[in-house]
Amino acid sequence: MTSTKEKVELTTAPTREPKAKKSWVPTVLITIAVSFLILVLYIPALNVFVAAFSKGVGPFFHNLTSPESLFAIQLTVLLAVIAVPLNTIFGLCAAWAIARHKFPGRAFVLSVIDLPFSISPVVAGLMIMLLYGRQGWFGEFLTSHDIKIVFAVPGMAIATAFVSMPFVAREVIPVLEEAGADQEEAAKTLGANDWQTFWRVTLPNIRWGLLYGVILTNARAMGEFGAVSVVSGNIAQKTQSLPLFVEDAYKQYNTEAAYSAAVLLAFLAVVTLVLKEIVERKTAIKPTR
Repeated sequence: MTSTKEKVELTTAPTREPKAKKSWVPTVLITIAVSFLILVLYIPALNVFVAAFSKGVGPFFHNLTSPESLFAIQLTVLLAVIAVPLNTIFGLCAAWAIARHKFPGRAFVLSVIDLPFSISPVVAGLMIMLLYGRQGWFGEFLTSHDIKIVFAVPGMAIATAFVSMPFVAREVIPVLEEAGADQEEAAKTLGANDWQTFWRVTLPNIRWGLLYGVILTNARAMGEFGAVSVVSGNIAQKTQSLPLFVEDAYKQYNTEAAYSAAVLLAFLAVVTLVLKEIVERKTAIKPTR
């Protein structure tokens, strides 16, 4: 017979739970994701850097300081300087109208703002050609007044502004909707006019969302290829931006110059990612109320 002591020990002994089997699914999914990134992103990006610096730092900077490369860099900066402020102003106005007012066709306006996301950049360039080209809707008027849009900087600026249009509006609209209009109405009650309300109440509330949209707009403007290539003609030292310079140099078997310019574009992308991360952390630390 079992003694009382043995019964107590059997009763108080901890029960061992069966060990759960370790699932292999997460490991497989992580391996697939990392392998995909290595093949599609990391190896091609590393190859560009290796090819750009294969002959040393001196030739790399020599390629970047050639007349064609310098002109392409300056033109790219010019297009961004034109497109970013225009889209910032447009984005703020559109976001304010959509977030603060309910009107018929509001969903349609949102769809129009998102149009550059769904339209191919090449198609966007073709649309500009059909409007401002010699055979376009406004072609006869522009020709008679000696105004050149396509195959010139104005057409490239229009194309750049079109493809980078949605970012500011799309980033500011949710911030405005989350912030609400209580503080703005209180400011107006205290005697502030619309301009004072915008600068002292609205802008501080949306500053991080606005900055985030401006960063994305600038990155899109500097890296645009498709729409700009259609309307520019890709003429060296005339209508050739930096992405177009990369393609043209590679086609001309000037691979060192192409890789050097590609590294510069990659550097701009890295800077954009760093700024994007900083803004996201600021937004997380100081949420809009």
